Amino acid sequence: MAQPPNPKRRSLPLPDWRSGLLEDLLESIGQRLASGHDAASFRSACSPWRAAIPFATFGPLLLPFNPDSDRVGFYCVPEKKVLSKTLPDVRGKVACGSSYGWLALMDEATSVTLLNPFAGAHAPPPRVELPLAGKHVAAMSSSERVSRVHGRWVLHPTNSYGNADAVGRAIKLEDMRDVFFHEIVLSVLPNAAGRECVAMAMLGCSTEVTFCRVGVDSAWTLLDTKLEFSVGSIVHCQDKFLAINYTGEISVCSSNTVGATPTVTLLSSLPPPAGLCHHSYLESNGELHIVGAMVSTFHET
Repeated sequence: MAQPPNPKRRSLPLPDWRSGLLEDLLESIGQRLASGHDAASFRSACSPWRAAIPFATFGPLLLPFNPDSDRVGFYCVPEKKVLSKTLPDVRGKVACGSSYGWLALMDEATSVTLLNPFAGAHAPPPRVELPLAGKHVAAMSSSERVSRVHGRWVLHPTNSYGNADAVGRAIKLEDMRDVFFHEIVLSVLPNAAGRECVAMAMLGCSTEVTFCRVGVDSAWTLLDTKLEFSVGSIVHCQDKFLAINYTGEISVCSSNTVGATPTVTLLSSLPPPAGLCHHSYLESNGELHIVGAMVSTFHET
């Protein structure tokens, strides 16, 4: 015959793991979670656990803007609305990157300005100037000869005999990203206390990237990624820069000491799923994610 349940055992209080753990211990556990999925499960337990791992909020996303105007629009993800802001610094420039809320803006002379559009409520937005692109960068950015004439960059198309046109044409602002800095990524905030900020740029069409130390270097340094095809994306993840080409081959660019030339290590290829086009990569909670559009020939999706 089955024994009746023990009333004393039933009345024993269960330990309250939610309020019984110290805040420092919760934060320590949260820092050791392996993925964003684990972090989401951790945060769903209760309010103290959720407060121990605050998710990074999405900053407003820059919308395409007219370089002849100083009015720009930002899409605020949490509020699902568009914000409009006057930024004189964007006039005559094209956006070539966004990291930690800072925009990278380039003009026709390849002068690059880092701008924090939302940190200057009662004063001009903080800004940092990066070095100009030198001829060594221009030579690696395009398959055609590029020269600098009277302060403007000129593209010299190659004719059928292999000779460069002596006249050439001035590179317009809308073409600057295709010839020079296609995308600039920062390692940390430009004004982060005690941490050196490195800017790494993906060039127009090259297996090499270029980098500089923000506020320290006066020129860009080229770095061979050892990839077989041109770099298609640059991501900063877990204190390292990842250069990824269109086939999914990854080159890890890292530095063990401050100011040292980054080392390059090739990883196994991470080919994108079949049917994925217009893809790119991003970092979220220390993980590398691939983002793109799935295309189905039969369903036109």
